[in-house]
Amino acid sequence: MLQKDLGEIFRLQTQRMNGVLVSVTKVRISPDLSLAKGYLSVFPSEKSIEIITNINKNKKAVRYELGIRIGKQVRKVPELVFYNDDSIDYIENIDRLLKQDAEKTSRL
Repeated sequence: MLQKDLGEIFRLQTQRMNGVLVSVTKVRISPDLSLAKGYLSVFPSEKSIEIITNINKNKKAVRYELGIRIGKQVRKVPELVFYNDDSIDYIENIDRLLKQDAEKTSRL
């Protein structure tokens, strides 16, 4: 539920920023529901550090928006912390390395 709602909040906020896409890849929540760690994938990845830093600076506003959406469903809206999920970049790097290796093997 949190992943879907956070994704919608970021989708609406990034509509104003042409060429930037922020997706929520996963959300981990503490057992007492007081802290939610959101992992965000940013496209283009060159802007990811800047955008994640900006989101963490404005996490109170994001928490407020989330509270409006889920306030009736939970007793307390969790504190939010956001991290960069660079797994897509990692996968692309592995794919690129495998293609390079395949090209070298085919030349032999």
